[in-house]
Amino acid sequence: MNVLVYLIPVSLILGGLGLAAFFWALRSRQFDDPDGDSQRFLADDYDDEPKG
Repeated sequence: MNVLVYLIPVSLILGGLGLAAFFWALRSRQFDDPDGDSQRFLADDYDDEPKG
């Protein structure tokens, strides 16, 4: 039971760090390209073989 005294705060801190990283990613606009992925998927710029 003594180990819970250490595990609960550690899990709360790690969860808070994950939440802070998620909000940082939202604030830095890393998820604001909804049309770009669909356009890159359909583009012929990328082949199965590397350019060389």
